[in-house]
Amino acid sequence: MPKQAEMTEQAPTATRRRARFHTLDIAAVRRLTDAAIEVTFTIPDDLSDAYSYEPGQYIAIRTTVAGEDVRRSYSICQAPVDGQLKVAIKRDLGGLFSTWAIDTLEPGMQLEVMSPEGRFTSQIESTGTAHYVAIAAGSGITPVLALIESFLSASPHNRFSLVYSNRTAMDTMFVDELADLKDRYPSRLALYHVLTRERRSSDLLSGRLDAAKFREILGSLISPTDVDEWFICGPFDLVQLCRDTLEELGVDASGIRYELFTTGRPDRPEGQAGRPIDPTASDDVHTITFRLDGTTATVTSPVHSNESILNAALRVRGDVPFACAGGVCGTCRATLTSGTVEMVENYALEPDELARGYVLTCQAVPTSESVSVNYDS
Repeated sequence: MPKQAEMTEQAPTATRRRARFHTLDIAAVRRLTDAAIEVTFTIPDDLSDAYSYEPGQYIAIRTTVAGEDVRRSYSICQAPVDGQLKVAIKRDLGGLFSTWAIDTLEPGMQLEVMSPEGRFTSQIESTGTAHYVAIAAGSGITPVLALIESFLSASPHNRFSLVYSNRTAMDTMFVDELADLKDRYPSRLALYHVLTRERRSSDLLSGRLDAAKFREILGSLISPTDVDEWFICGPFDLVQLCRDTLEELGVDASGIRYELFTTGRPDRPEGQAGRPIDPTASDDVHTITFRLDGTTATVTSPVHSNESILNAALRVRGDVPFACAGGVCGTCRATLTSGTVEMVENYALEPDELARGYVLTCQAVPTSESVSVNYDS
């Protein structure tokens, strides 16, 4: 039989904070729309450091629904506040977790919540003048809400413009919170609500936010040359459309940040997490070595299985970090220290991270006889 796993202790090295799950109490559940709720978690004092976060970051929630272990990622929808964090959960059509959460969650319940992760954020400018712009659709407003509040409160000279697309006014999440922010910062916050299934007084803000409409908005409401940083959060097609349009207009890609919760594309392969693999003695194998929390583990993976590094690593250690397993969130990223891999998809890593050797282990399949990755880097 091929060797399945081997673990050795290593001398401690400097590590980045790794996402971990802890049990948190639900302090409040608030209805936002007919299809969305806001959930407030209490952060105990002894976990305050673990749950410190930057605006724009997300958490993952883990629980069992109908006998199935599920993990879902949700952006934190408030500027950093001691002792609590809030997320919004919107019902997905046929969504196992979102349907259960909206119908079931109430104050006093507990959930396994991962410490904050994510890079949909930026250095907040507290001196000088900065203009930030966000394009959001539906539940994509959740991280943007935290960004708006944080950026505008950081400096009396910062400005923020938001283009927010929804089907109807009744479907719009956090409409009151956005109105309150507009009242607090009337001259520095510009709000442009685009409704796709409801006529507004302006044709520009009515109908589907397609490439032509987005170009028109940039030509009449927001000048790309006047923007320091862009944030895009929504469905895959909208995010790609906005990124492509901005780059066609000469906007530097380094100033464009985007966030996806899912690709929303059935033709894209999803990651593997918990896929059963049963190697036999006759199998040709890849040897995968990974470092996590200062400990090194080795596991073999049959070549014919096209198994991801994440799936193989989970057969050795159940605490290997991941959330979406679809190449979207980046929780499972690690640096490739030896060997070669092929990433099936990548919606999370930026070009500079790829250049530094990062891979998404949920999407990385070994292409060399042996491969090593480091989750601690």
